[in-house]
Amino acid sequence: MGYDIRNIFVFQKAHQFVLDVYRCTRDFPEFEKYGLSSQFQRAAVSIPANIAEGSKKISKADKLRFMNISQDSLEECRYYILLSKDLKYVSEESYYSMTAEIEEVSKLLNAFVQGIINHNYSNVL
Repeated sequence: MGYDIRNIFVFQKAHQFVLDVYRCTRDFPEFEKYGLSSQFQRAAVSIPANIAEGSKKISKADKLRFMNISQDSLEECRYYILLSKDLKYVSEESYYSMTAEIEEVSKLLNAFVQGIINHNYSNVL
């Protein structure tokens, strides 16, 4: 029997971040619909999507490649949070909340990657 990706804590936190990004970008100006809103949403979705896809790969190298893509998307989101604040699309409070959220996902993802590197992923995946 396989596992359910929804039971992986880093995936859960990354998915919650996506939901928060969608809520946040709902209030962006209409002219950003195909600009920053779309880019931010795509990068956010890429985080848990690549965790899910990579978790099903057989080789460690393939797993790590997808986790690295997820990390890249996470860093992209880190910038979009800052840009959104500087453009006054989000409040300072939302900025700090989302920054804390992305930092938590980043730490969890880094720990997940370390587990793969250390061959401990067989117990998790």
